[in-house]
Amino acid sequence: MWKEFKEFAVKGNAIDLAVGVIIGAAFGKIVSSIVEDLLMPPIGRVVGNLDFSNLYVPLSDKITPGLSLVEAKKLGPVFAYGNFITTGINFAIIAFCIFLLVKGINKMKKPSPTAAPVVKDCPACTMSIPIKATRCPHCTTELARS
Repeated sequence: MWKEFKEFAVKGNAIDLAVGVIIGAAFGKIVSSIVEDLLMPPIGRVVGNLDFSNLYVPLSDKITPGLSLVEAKKLGPVFAYGNFITTGINFAIIAFCIFLLVKGINKMKKPSPTAAPVVKDCPACTMSIPIKATRCPHCTTELARS
């Protein structure tokens, strides 16, 4: 079993997957910081010094308006939609970056050269014939010129 595990662990695919997961986690933290520290404060300022992380709807009568989200959660249940907005923006940015990355990788891939076809099928007998043929050598059907 140890030998099988060692073979699995050092395979290229497993190592590539591990590297991808680690880089993805780090990338997610960077995007979260960009959203929470760089994007949301100016957006909050534009909409009246609003802190999205403290947007919630109290689900208990014990919670009074004006409390921070942390204080409100201590008093009872809350519907914290501000965090959801921030997480949604994080997701949109990460998805867009991944889209750009995949698009860039696909551009770098060279398309496989496709040779022009050298044969075609006869419409009457369906035998394979040279592309430049004007008459089928098998059934003698006259072919349309292309």
